[in-house]
Amino acid sequence: MGLTNHLVIFVKTPRLGRVKTRLAAGVGTVAAWTFYRRVLLYQVKRLTGDRRWRCWLAVTPDGDVDAAPWPGAASRLAQGTGDLGHRMARIMRALPPGPAVIIGTDIPDITPSHVARAFRFLGRHDAVFGPATDGGYWLVGLKRRPRLPDIFAGVRWSTEFTLSDSLAKLGHGHSVALLEILEDIDDGLSLERWRQKRSARH
Repeated sequence: MGLTNHLVIFVKTPRLGRVKTRLAAGVGTVAAWTFYRRVLLYQVKRLTGDRRWRCWLAVTPDGDVDAAPWPGAASRLAQGTGDLGHRMARIMRALPPGPAVIIGTDIPDITPSHVARAFRFLGRHDAVFGPATDGGYWLVGLKRRPRLPDIFAGVRWSTEFTLSDSLAKLGHGHSVALLEILEDIDDGLSLERWRQKRSARH
C-alpha cells in the first residue's frame, strides 16, 4: 500500500474586513468578503470529497481551528506564527508521511484535476509549482522523501520574485514540474477579468 497524498488548503476565517484586504481596496470590504467566502466554501467542498488524497485545512487565526464552522470533512491544523514561508514549512513538517500539496483560496479556478496532476508529477519529480501571473505561485507540492532543502526560507513573498526564490532554494540536483499559469484574484481588475472569463465559459 502506497503513501497517502496530502492536500492542504490554507484558509483564513472569513471575517468582514480581515480577508482579501488588497481586493477590498478596489471593490469594497463587503464585496471582497463575499467573494472570499464563496470561493472558500466552494473550494473546500469541491476538494475535500476526493478520495485520491486526504484533505487538511491549515487555519488562521489559530484559535479558530475548532471554533469556526468549517465546511467539508477535512482534518484541521493551526497555521501558527511567522510569515507565509514559516507557516508552510511548519505544516509540511507536521503532516504524516506522503507527498503533500499546498494551495490557497486566492484562485477560484483551481480544480480537482489540477491537484491530481500535481500529485502525478510528484511521482516523478521532487517538487511541483503552479505559477501565478504575478510571479508567485498558487500551488506548491513536495515529495518530502528524501527531505528537500527549505524552499520557503528567505523568500520575498508577494513579489515578482516569489517563485524564482523558491526554485533557487531547491538548487541543482532536484527535479521540478510546473503546472499551468493562473491568476490570483487580488484586485478589482483581476476580479473583473475572472468574471468576464467565467461569463464567456457559460
